[in-house]
Amino acid sequence: MDKVFEYIDKNKDMYMEWLVEACNQPSVSAQNRGMLEMKDLVKAFLGKIGAEVEEIPTSGYPIIYGELGKRKDKTLTFYNHYDVQPEDPINQWLSDPYKTDIRDGKIFARGVADNKGNLIARICAVHAFQEVYGEVPVNLKFIFEGEEEVGSPHLEYFAKEFPEKLKTDGIIWEGGSRGVEDRRLHVGLGVKGICYVELICKGANTDLHSSEAAIIENPAWRLIWALSTLKNEQEEILIEGFYDDITPLNEKDKKFIQSIAFDEEATKKLYGIKGFLKDVSGDELKERLTAEPTCTICGIESGYTGEGSKTVLPSVAKVKLDFRLVPNQTPDKIAQLLRKHLDQKGFSDIEIKQSHGMHPFNTDPNNPFVSVVLQSVGEVYEEPPVILRNLAGSSPMYKMLNQTTIPAVQIGVANTQSNFHAPNENIFIDDYIKGIKMTAAVIKNFN
Repeated sequence: MDKVFEYIDKNKDMYMEWLVEACNQPSVSAQNRGMLEMKDLVKAFLGKIGAEVEEIPTSGYPIIYGELGKRKDKTLTFYNHYDVQPEDPINQWLSDPYKTDIRDGKIFARGVADNKGNLIARICAVHAFQEVYGEVPVNLKFIFEGEEEVGSPHLEYFAKEFPEKLKTDGIIWEGGSRGVEDRRLHVGLGVKGICYVELICKGANTDLHSSEAAIIENPAWRLIWALSTLKNEQEEILIEGFYDDITPLNEKDKKFIQSIAFDEEATKKLYGIKGFLKDVSGDELKERLTAEPTCTICGIESGYTGEGSKTVLPSVAKVKLDFRLVPNQTPDKIAQLLRKHLDQKGFSDIEIKQSHGMHPFNTDPNNPFVSVVLQSVGEVYEEPPVILRNLAGSSPMYKMLNQTTIPAVQIGVANTQSNFHAPNENIFIDDYIKGIKMTAAVIKNFN
């Protein structure tokens, strides 16, 4: 691998140019902005490594499928997505989110961490391997979708309709991150699920003068009272049956959690907070972050919130909630339990709109593919990795893999302060180059 690593180092400027080109192209799936151009750019990048490329149409954005080699014993697949989150709020960016800026050893652009840095790093690794050895020692597949940031509505369709394309021995799934202070790579073996809903409470058929509040119900108050039944001040979710299906942590799970190096003081300073919920710390804090479900108010809307005063009794109140789910919880069941809970508490009039959901997913830590990845980590990084039973966030792993036994592992080029989905999204140049080497090492070790 020394020759491949040397080639990557010598050609890092070229690989940086590839990443800049990808990041400079907007591809906001939620707003259908730049998606056609980004789709064509992804196909062009796969063309650089001679992959057979197929565009799989959906009723949304196409899945780009690539294949390289068909005669090897093992097949390795890369899953990534070419869409990004909207760049709002634009006034908080220090540089144009679609004109990649390199400063202080970092690359700043929308999508550089989530997920274009990983997508391009996979292609760069294959290119370097080919330039040194002529071909790669395993069959490679690439599944690049354009809808991850809007819930991956067509991954299940892909898995069902194209089982031969999905067939593989292991998947490197989009990406994890690396610690900023301890520089330890985070290797993810799974993700939390998510149940995203909107609650809508209606009152009069139009906004009224606030003097009418003496005799007419205020839907904003009613919604607040309903929300207060979902969780108590001890952070316990009060929906009956919410915790019933959770798979308890085993000893190996707890060991993984204990291995996490979580800099509590640096995190508090970064976020400008005085402490964590319930004043937890140490292993308990890490366990809550990676293995506990949540109920989060993401946004509330009602009445008048503009400049100045307007004495109004709102006619509608809305709240968006997300529940992060852990192994064995399912979004549909959580939505059903929420409906039952509101009905029992006297809020049957409050409408629930289930926006999207993702099941949690985990790979068995004893799977041989996990050992291959960890061996490869040791060849690239000096620091021992942090092994995460599942990441605190969500990903559509279950949608594509729930009917298979395919192991999926997350490794990536981002860092724990990459500002995912936020202004000034970034990765370190060094992490990007190491991510290319890491991918190349997995390709070599998996044959």
